[in-house]
Amino acid sequence: MKLKLMLWLLGLMLKRARRGNQRFRETLAEMHRLDWGIATEDLSIARHYRMTPDAIDSTPGLPVDLDLELRFRDPDAAVALLKKPTQRAFLDGMMDGRVRLVGDSKDLTKLQKLLGYLR
Repeated sequence: MKLKLMLWLLGLMLKRARRGNQRFRETLAEMHRLDWGIATEDLSIARHYRMTPDAIDSTPGLPVDLDLELRFRDPDAAVALLKKPTQRAFLDGMMDGRVRLVGDSKDLTKLQKLLGYLR
């Protein structure tokens, strides 16, 4: 339940950043679009985000057409990593199997740049 709430709140924070942060909007405009999602490996908890300069949509589930997916071993591993989403934490998580990246690592770099604007 804690992970579901965190993912829902992340959607709200992304929408707030798009509305109130000019740099966030400019960075997103340079990317044109970023569709990404977060899920547990068994897909019991999943949420995806479709981000364009005009809108950000956050919806439960994990469709197959996403640019990037972050798959976590279990909800506890996801909560621990999402509390402090540094590049080092993601690398350590990938090395020890707590998180798996599905997609292009360049998209992860773009996502981390956008997440840096969240407050």
